[in-house]
Amino acid sequence: MIDAGLYFCYILLFLAVGAAILFPLLYAISDPKGVIKSLAAIAGLVVVFIVCYSMSGNEVTAKYAALGVGEGSSKLIGAGLMMFYFVLFASIAGIVFSEISKALK
Repeated sequence: MIDAGLYFCYILLFLAVGAAILFPLLYAISDPKGVIKSLAAIAGLVVVFIVCYSMSGNEVTAKYAALGVGEGSSKLIGAGLMMFYFVLFASIAGIVFSEISKALK
C-alpha cells in the first residue's frame, strides 16, 4: 500500500511541475506585455544582486573555515544578506509611502 501511495505522489508531483511550467508559458503567449513587466522586474533584481555582490566582502573567519565556508561562499552569503536587507527596506518604504498617499487622498 505504501508503494502505491508513493507512486501516486510521484505522478502528482510531475503533474504539478508540468503545470507550473506550462501555464506561465501559455500566459506569456497570450499577454506579452505582462511578460515584459515581469522580465523588467527580474532584471532589476539581477542588477541589485550584482551591486550587492560587488559590495560584499570575502573574508573567512575561523568559524567560517570550521564550517567549510570559503571565500566565494562568504561573498555569496554576504551578497544574499545585503540583497535581503535592501529588498526588505524597499518593501517597508513602499508600504509606508502607499499608506501615506492613501491617507492624504
